[in-house]
Amino acid sequence: MSNDVIDLRFFVAVTESGSLAEAARRMDVTPSAVSQRLRQLETRLNLHLIHRSTRRFSLTEEGNLFYARAVELLAELDDLIDSLRMRSGEVAGTLHVRGSLGFGRHYLAPAIADFHTLHPKLMVSLTLSDVVSMADANRFDMIVHIGKLTDSSMVAYPIAPNARFVCASPDYLASHPAPHQPQELAAHHCIVLRENEEDVTLWRFRKNRKEVSIRVPAILSSNDGDVVRQWALRGKGLIMRSEWDVAECLATGRLVRVLQDWQLPNADIVALVAQRRGMSGRVKLFLSFLQARFKPAPPWRL
Repeated sequence: MSNDVIDLRFFVAVTESGSLAEAARRMDVTPSAVSQRLRQLETRLNLHLIHRSTRRFSLTEEGNLFYARAVELLAELDDLIDSLRMRSGEVAGTLHVRGSLGFGRHYLAPAIADFHTLHPKLMVSLTLSDVVSMADANRFDMIVHIGKLTDSSMVAYPIAPNARFVCASPDYLASHPAPHQPQELAAHHCIVLRENEEDVTLWRFRKNRKEVSIRVPAILSSNDGDVVRQWALRGKGLIMRSEWDVAECLATGRLVRVLQDWQLPNADIVALVAQRRGMSGRVKLFLSFLQARFKPAPPWRL
């Protein structure tokens, strides 16, 4: 049975890597070794699982069925093992987590360190990236995501509320009077963050029942939130950023909120889990840990 489980994990890993070369890189073996093992698996099963090409591959109909069932079986097996271990108070295995760069560095990484202190037999792999891929749903046990959920195959569990603010440095506002209406943003220098394929120069506001969408002039843009915040601190213009990212700067006066009467769409922080994978015991435990850590109020609101 152990060899069967190893084969299932191997096939799932290869499928979710997207290419033989990427699978080989993740497994630290040669592409030819991956290809040979795939052929051995197909021979043993007497099934054709993969259409191969030079750079990529695709699953046959049988391969798709085999992959889907393998994911389900491995999830059930992992959940069973987790449940048995947790009966004795032991949390073990591996937890694969993905998060965004900024929030991951400042809040998620310390949370994982504290969680690991409570459960030292657990292995945790944290990947940080601001590039969201739907393939991540199958690569990770949990994705800690900020903002709108675009993939309906994922189930979202709330972790923390997160508002968005428009703000600028006192130096910038000294030479550019603060706007009082969203329409006044057209006369300002604006800095935008490129992320999640959003229309980043279209800022949406709401006040009571009134909604306004403004196309802002982006004099500077970056795909890095830290860069955007640093530009604002240097007086280069207005930014729209998450509360968690600018709360400290607002508290110390290095940044100042504008348009406080207008509300921007929230970018709440959620844990995403693939529907078909479900949650193992260790994932459920980590989710509960995160939710407790950020309640009743997240640390940036204290």
